[in-house]
Amino acid sequence: MKRVLVLFVVVFGLYSCNEILGKVEFEKVKWDDREATIKNVDTLTSGQSYLSIYSQINSYSHKKIYNLTAMVSLRNTSIKDSIYLFKIDYFDSDGSLFKSYIDNPIFIRPMETVDIVIDEVEVAGGTGPNFILDWKTPENCPEPIFEGVMTSTSGQQGLSFITQAKRIK
Repeated sequence: MKRVLVLFVVVFGLYSCNEILGKVEFEKVKWDDREATIKNVDTLTSGQSYLSIYSQINSYSHKKIYNLTAMVSLRNTSIKDSIYLFKIDYFDSDGSLFKSYIDNPIFIRPMETVDIVIDEVEVAGGTGPNFILDWKTPENCPEPIFEGVMTSTSGQQGLSFITQAKRIK
């Protein structure tokens, strides 16, 4: 009887740990906490970047589609200066604006990375969504790096790849 009770406690304990760990979610960005008040905007260098991402990809044929989780990685490469984003717009495959992430300029601290995660079940973007990012940096500050990291796992198979933004302005 003691063995059964001990076995029950051990199994229940392990099951409870998995439930707690399984409910941990990636904390979403609190854009309001990142709002920037910028003095002397005219002294900043402007840029605009285009980043392609993939919510879905075709496999085997046009009819077989796999959903992907996409992470947009916004990286400040400066050791000493904050950078500022003025627009983070998400467009679907048809080129229609799907979502604007910010209404006001935000900052990214030196060497900081901010991530936007597009869940695997969010497939409204289709197979060819993209982002337009408007940014400004202090003079002589290195440009930010924007990357898309797409992943999917199914059974024992995994798929991952990255895209890098291209400066368009």
